[in-house]
Amino acid sequence: MMSTSPLHARIIIDDDFEVADVPDRIFGSFVEHLGRCVYEGIYEPDHPRADENGFRTDVIELVRELGATTIRYPGGNFVSGYRWEDGVGPRESRPHRIDTAWHSTETNEFGLHEMVQWLKTVGELGEGVDRSHHSQSYELMEAVNLGTRGLQEALDLVEYANVPSGTALSEARRANGAQEPFGIRMWCLGNEMDGPWQLGHKSAEDYGTLAADVARGIRQIDPRAELIVCGSSGHNMDTFGAWEETVLSHTYDLVDFISCHAYYEPARYDGDMQSFLASGVDMDGFIKEVAHIIASVKAQKKSDHRVFISFDEWNVWYQSQEKSKVPEGIDNWPVAPHLLEDVYSALDAVVFGDLLITLLKNCDVVRSASLAQLVNVIAPIMTIKGGDAWRQTTFYPFAQAAHEAKGGVVLEAKLVSDSIETPAYGAVDGVNSVVVKEADGSYAVLLVNRSMDSEARVTISLPQGVYTQACALTLHSDDYMAANTYDNQLHVVPQDNSSAELGSESHEVSVTIPAVSWTVVHVK
Repeated sequence: MMSTSPLHARIIIDDDFEVADVPDRIFGSFVEHLGRCVYEGIYEPDHPRADENGFRTDVIELVRELGATTIRYPGGNFVSGYRWEDGVGPRESRPHRIDTAWHSTETNEFGLHEMVQWLKTVGELGEGVDRSHHSQSYELMEAVNLGTRGLQEALDLVEYANVPSGTALSEARRANGAQEPFGIRMWCLGNEMDGPWQLGHKSAEDYGTLAADVARGIRQIDPRAELIVCGSSGHNMDTFGAWEETVLSHTYDLVDFISCHAYYEPARYDGDMQSFLASGVDMDGFIKEVAHIIASVKAQKKSDHRVFISFDEWNVWYQSQEKSKVPEGIDNWPVAPHLLEDVYSALDAVVFGDLLITLLKNCDVVRSASLAQLVNVIAPIMTIKGGDAWRQTTFYPFAQAAHEAKGGVVLEAKLVSDSIETPAYGAVDGVNSVVVKEADGSYAVLLVNRSMDSEARVTISLPQGVYTQACALTLHSDDYMAANTYDNQLHVVPQDNSSAELGSESHEVSVTIPAVSWTVVHVK
């Protein structure tokens, strides 16, 4: 049994040691045609708060508050059977199709034009709108189908989206209402092509060859394109490592990112919550191993080009539970079924925060990331058809980190923490943290206490300077399984942590954080 005596941790900040600037794209998210993410999520024309385009304005307000930036679309597994042409043109002419990935019916009422318009709407602010949480950057990351389709279909999509005018496909876009090109910069070359579950699953050799051909073709149309090649669908894939090396051997000088995907749940650890709380340890190892492979291929090729990581699927996801089971049967293809609608607890929010801290600590190599997903489907935002939208517990770490970190620089702070024992990872730091120096010279220190039963007393040593204030917000519940629900939407929210104190010499901050908690310390 673990001791309930307090943990102690010390964080030493030095301005001279920088990791990297914080890319806005690290606060990306993901909209897939899966369950109620699109339909009844961001798009519900009959909702009382729908705008003239059918977009839920209550959801738009929460997306702005969340601080999400780049949106990956339209999948995910969905994209590997998707015909992009089905989602453009007059709605009354768009076909209904079966989606084999999620055993559903896709109506195609919402497609590429609607997604571009939705992002534009999210970015627009009228008079009287609170701008304090608003990001000025909303970018589409478009995925192409390399499962059931290939080179020509991918090139057709890029031509349709990005060529200004004068060709059959660019003129088709203009006829469909978009006179100006969409100017999409980021393109995912398929999705999880290493996964045997993926429609059109390929070997690393076959996928690498195809991805290289598609990359060359896209660049011939739009040299500004930034391309993401598929890495492993998980750290535990049997092909992990060999897949990355093979794919990059074909594509290294043609692409800008390689993807990583990771999801965590207690079932991964046979129900051991202490190991679950340390999930960031696995994510950190995943990132570092992929970074080493990138560096190895770069050296072998004697290349001056840099490839970064796009961690474009990450979250807590209860994959083993009933909510993640797809419909079955040849005669059962529902429209927008309730799928993957996990309800997140206070503990889940702490694990989520630990993963977010890990991404930020590695932002020198992770230059893009996408929280999967945005609304209703393993999401920080939930909705009721015709009714409310509300924030899950995981909403708060993401929104606070985005608000504090955008425009800042991650510092290579020294963390010394008492350890805790985990069956999965052995001894790990009881406290995990990242320090961001903000544009105005303030510091944001993001903290999680991974311990199940011990509070942590944290001391933060600051560089020489004049500091006027230290304050802290902590997300915690004595019932770590407490959640925000339709009936109790603000059950678990960040609260002022009155223990935060600026020392008399003004170069040290102390704060006490409870077990199983997420905390943001802000030092002016």
